[in-house]
Amino acid sequence: MTIGETDVLVIGGGPVGLGLAIDLLQRGVRCMVIEKSAEPHGIPKGQNLTQRTGEHFRAWGVSREIRKAAPIPRRVGSEGVTAYGSLLGPWHYPWLRRASVREFYAADNERLPQYCTEQVLRRRFDELASRHDSSAGYGMLCGWEAEDILVTGDGGSASIRNRDDDDHARIKARFVVGCDGAGSRVRRAVGIEQDVEDHHKHMALLVFRSTQLDRLLSAFSDKSFFNVLTPELEGYWQFLGRVDLEGNWFFHAPVPHDATRETFDFHSYLHRVVGAAFDIEFRHVGFWDLRFSIARDYRDATGSAFIAGDAAHSHPPYGGFGINLGFEDARNLAWKLSAELQGWGGPSLLDSYTAERRPVFASTADDFIARLIREDAAFVRDFNPATDVEAFRAAWTRRAGDGNAEVSRFCPNYAGSPVVFGEPGAESGAAGIHDHTAQAGFHLSPLALPGGRSLVDVAGPGFTLVSVNADAGDVTAISNAASKAEIPLRIVETARTETTEKWRARLILMRPDGFVALAANSLESDQSAEAVILRASGYPT
Repeated sequence: MTIGETDVLVIGGGPVGLGLAIDLLQRGVRCMVIEKSAEPHGIPKGQNLTQRTGEHFRAWGVSREIRKAAPIPRRVGSEGVTAYGSLLGPWHYPWLRRASVREFYAADNERLPQYCTEQVLRRRFDELASRHDSSAGYGMLCGWEAEDILVTGDGGSASIRNRDDDDHARIKARFVVGCDGAGSRVRRAVGIEQDVEDHHKHMALLVFRSTQLDRLLSAFSDKSFFNVLTPELEGYWQFLGRVDLEGNWFFHAPVPHDATRETFDFHSYLHRVVGAAFDIEFRHVGFWDLRFSIARDYRDATGSAFIAGDAAHSHPPYGGFGINLGFEDARNLAWKLSAELQGWGGPSLLDSYTAERRPVFASTADDFIARLIREDAAFVRDFNPATDVEAFRAAWTRRAGDGNAEVSRFCPNYAGSPVVFGEPGAESGAAGIHDHTAQAGFHLSPLALPGGRSLVDVAGPGFTLVSVNADAGDVTAISNAASKAEIPLRIVETARTETTEKWRARLILMRPDGFVALAANSLESDQSAEAVILRASGYPT
């Protein structure tokens, strides 16, 4: 039985799938979501959300609801601590201060468990979908599981099963997107292969309640997550975090490969990490294997199936990168699918999804997460306060001075993308320097415009051409080229002020996802307006 047809079938209704679906619905694209779980899972993961993710929430119309759902106030949620030996020992420094880069974004960072985020996004999706007839290809089926996924160059379909009553149905779609986690059925069904780097570490995830731990850590009352280094773990983290301010916590750490809830003394383990005994009531004890995986392509060979989030890439939960990368996948893919379905996306636009997003994850995995493991391993090997306290103190002080490097250097960009006008030889990745300067392939810092306007609020749903007193002929030429090609473009005219001068460009073509396609003072002599707008939309020039 076929119960419907839609434009985009999203398999996996976690945060990434819901974000993608919301973005599509807001762009007028029919979308259905299949989610096997009736309710969000109650495991507190995916909590450390960046300002860029806050911009996604703003774009999806859920910023206020996310803030209301957050169980930790902002004064606590944006900073962590790195410690040596134990949290109550003498060695610690502030770490991962998200708020330090706030000026470069149009939203604040947040901290809340993934299940809280998912509940907000479910309500927003339901609100948008309810404006349409569900029989016309809109809606979300919870408690249904995709089993048989078929794709051709003309589209795809999935056989789905109701997990409660074993009812079966089939849904057809022009595109299928797998947002169904690291074990993605979509990825396997369409034959996308992965590269996997296994660190051969067995990890425990503990969720527990304690009435005493908050008092023990009263010196860190403005911190919400804690990383403890010890020599015996060779750089791998013991990571403790608040779920809320009501005594609920989570903890990740390596354990022996044969460890089970019954055989391993998790109480003593946690007491050593903190540096004191305290009461513990376990709510969840789970295990996972520490590895990196990345799909070789984020689009299948037929061109009708895509993967996003953990289905495309997964890594250890170090630094809060995972869910943020998944949301960026959703924003990148949503506007490109919309452009294709609405007839203004060129033949290479959908291929640029892999070209842009895969290097960002590869760079995140190597330049940030794996590098941290390597550097921490070298530190605990080379320095020990028990054997040479002065050498340790000097090295620890150097680390403390660079304790926010992960935040300031994390600048995902598409500088090497085929659909932006980056510098010759530029490469896409995750490393960079936060800067207001408008650069092709980089997120555009949303500076305030004269009159108190925000660029985020005046930008269009398609491309936005920002003219900072740019040559009127250039602006008209690009506008006419977009109109001729039927590519949506909004013009934002603004004066050159002390603020807008920070962009260091007079002519900025901003994509629907807030990244820059072109930044210049004028069109180059060999650069026609047609070439600019067509290349940014994925057409050959």
